[in-house]
Amino acid sequence: MNLLWFRDISRTDIETVGGKGANLGELTTAGIPVPPGFVLTTDAYRRAIAEAGIAGELASLAGSVDPKDPAGTDQTAARIAALFSDVTIPEGIRSDLLAAWSALGRPPVAVRSSATTEDLEDASFAGQQETYLYVRGEHAVLDAVRDCWASLFTARALAYRAERGIGAENLALAVVIQEMAPADAAGVMFTANPATGRREETLISAAWGLGEAVVSGMVDTDDLVVDTAASAVLSRETADKAVMVVPDAQSGTARRSVPPLRRSAPVLTDAQALDLAAWGTRIAEHYGAPQDIEWALAGTGFVITQARPIVSLPAPTGPRPTSWPVPRRHAGFFRASIIEQMPDPLSPLFADLTHEHVFPAMDETLTDASGRPGFARGKGMAFITINGYAYYQYGDADMAAMMGKATLMTPRIATKGLGGPRFWRTRALPRYRGVVEEESARDPDDTGARDLLSSAERLARAGFAYFTAVQTVIPVVVTAEITLTAFCRRVHHAGDPDPASLLFGYDSAPIRTEQSLYDLGTWARQHTALARALLDAGRFPRECPPEVDPGIWTQFEDRLAEHLRRYGHATYTLDLMRPVAADTPDLLWEVFAMYLRGEGTDPTARRDRASKDREAGAERIRGHLSRPIRRTFDRLLGWAQRLAPVREDALAGVGLGWPAARRALRTLGSRLVTAGTLAEPDEVFWLRRDELAELAASLDAGVTTLPTRAAVVDERQRIWRGQALAQPPQMLPERSIWHIWDRFMPARESNDAVLRGIGGSGGTVTAPVRVLTDPSEFATFRPGEILVAAITTPAWTPLFAMAAGVITDIGGPLSHSSIVAREYGIPAVLGTGSATRSLRTGEVVTIDGTAGTVRRADTDRP
Repeated sequence: MNLLWFRDISRTDIETVGGKGANLGELTTAGIPVPPGFVLTTDAYRRAIAEAGIAGELASLAGSVDPKDPAGTDQTAARIAALFSDVTIPEGIRSDLLAAWSALGRPPVAVRSSATTEDLEDASFAGQQETYLYVRGEHAVLDAVRDCWASLFTARALAYRAERGIGAENLALAVVIQEMAPADAAGVMFTANPATGRREETLISAAWGLGEAVVSGMVDTDDLVVDTAASAVLSRETADKAVMVVPDAQSGTARRSVPPLRRSAPVLTDAQALDLAAWGTRIAEHYGAPQDIEWALAGTGFVITQARPIVSLPAPTGPRPTSWPVPRRHAGFFRASIIEQMPDPLSPLFADLTHEHVFPAMDETLTDASGRPGFARGKGMAFITINGYAYYQYGDADMAAMMGKATLMTPRIATKGLGGPRFWRTRALPRYRGVVEEESARDPDDTGARDLLSSAERLARAGFAYFTAVQTVIPVVVTAEITLTAFCRRVHHAGDPDPASLLFGYDSAPIRTEQSLYDLGTWARQHTALARALLDAGRFPRECPPEVDPGIWTQFEDRLAEHLRRYGHATYTLDLMRPVAADTPDLLWEVFAMYLRGEGTDPTARRDRASKDREAGAERIRGHLSRPIRRTFDRLLGWAQRLAPVREDALAGVGLGWPAARRALRTLGSRLVTAGTLAEPDEVFWLRRDELAELAASLDAGVTTLPTRAAVVDERQRIWRGQALAQPPQMLPERSIWHIWDRFMPARESNDAVLRGIGGSGGTVTAPVRVLTDPSEFATFRPGEILVAAITTPAWTPLFAMAAGVITDIGGPLSHSSIVAREYGIPAVLGTGSATRSLRTGEVVTIDGTAGTVRRADTDRP
């Protein structure tokens, strides 16, 4: 079939009429005002190429293109153009084409290429072939068709396909012939905001004359934003439109000056903009996805000349919070302690769990440690969210009372050994492990819905209680390190080592985790077929690759499973919606792949070197001390060294219950998917705790179909994304007596040129940054980049083996980031407050871990 009219085409006809033709046919049959026309099919193209005898040569030439060789691509395109110059349109195709054009009334037409790979959601091929406007006369129409066929093989089209691996063997091109609309004005319209992703906002660009000038960016445009839900124009920017594109008898189109009275006049009235946006909404609803639409204003009405899916539309994003109202007077609100593990806005479910359980869990642990009940109870004490971000709330009286209790209880805790490392090791950790073992022993498939929720709550509360115990460890460890450091500085001689190096080279949970992954990669590398299959897959395959021996594969699976069993609980942030390696092993892939390729350093070798340096450094200091001073040094050194790995071991256990809690909640989410409430199991985290409890009760009662919460989930995710753009204050209200604590949470002053933070690990390095806001982005990290994150927990440690340096929003000289960076010998700047928002992946910076500065590479030092 050589030709099809728009009225006979649907979106399923892409292989016959190409993407543009299929869309125009679909729009026509859907009742959208489209200028009439027809499509010369891909069958016509194939017939013409076959009769010309150039099909094989075209495929060979196109398949030989190297996108990295522009000169060679140009030469190939020129050879193909020469082939097409001799092509004669076969008589049958020619007669059908001219008959159809006569049926239109032989008007001026647009002749457009319509490739089978064009305008697809995953290939954004639009614009790679040619368009000819205001084509007049029989010979001109025939020439334009042949030129469109040839444009399938322009240099840019050849390179575009080669870069994306689109083969040349089955290429074919259809050609759209469409009556030109007598456009007074034209433009483009996006039925969703491409900047924010908001689906209720339509963006319109409008100019006088033909729309091709707008699409190509040739002219200035009026830009309007329409709220389609409220049927209102939200904003309007009216340009000074000096130039427009109009029909021209000789060249098809030409640039002309806009008449003076129209230059600053709005192209569309509000009423016209709303009318046009309504057409856009109708088209988007028809396709079931936001659309990029080309339109023209012909007389008093609009016509649509093209529609295609918007490519790379961001998820809908709400407004960024600009004010931080507090819910209670005479109270302070702090982001500290456990909240350092919650750098992002909380998911709704986790927000409810923290509100319900953080303070009771804290009170339980401190009561156990101190022997005094009610340590963390008070009417004004609560764990809340403001703009989605977690805050501790303390009433004025509550904080005073709690500090008084702490002052009285500290001597008792110290003299009786309550709290601290011994309490963590002998009571808090075994208790937490006991809860985790009990809940992990449940079979989720045989557990009721309400019991699944209860299990997750119990595990979360146990984790919060455990974290409180960890918080009693940290002051003891920090005190030992600070005391040793102060002593070493008092007795310092030239050539003495950094006191911090005296605490390196000890085994700890993060180092054991890294060693386990290194050993797994080393073992896999010894099995060539396995290593090749893994690297080719670029992830952990879910089943045995065909080229791998099944026995070797079983061993690999067992070794990976053992690693995940021991270390897969490490959390990247505490919010339960965030995956852990135990349920998402691909989080470990990039570091594992580095070891699989034989890159990276053996953690044992690095630890042994640090151990030798530590002992040599200690001996150097001992060598210039008198005997009494040496005894004091050895006592302080032994105290600090015994505690050196304890903090990291304690922190690494915080997520012990998270795999089981996530498994329980995602199982519940799967049941709600079956019931029609959710689209994906992970959407369970976007429900409130009480909503989830009600739904769980219905499931347990045997209800098989439940109302959908799709709109609720979408709206909460939209709001969350807007909140994630904000930088939450460390303390609220922003002006209050509570700011006497500012000295403990210093604000870091930065500007566009320099970010300032706290020097966490000395040294300087210049390298590109990689901003990681989510564990799912770990696979993008490359060796030699500077890691930029809100905070790093023990789960991030493997990335330090690849990093040239570290920058964080949160943290200080005694944080996990600082300790690990120093042990790895890479500079770190911590507590910048805004690095993840100020820096962009790929930007080159120089970090100075001694001065605590991050300087953009093109910035001169003052």
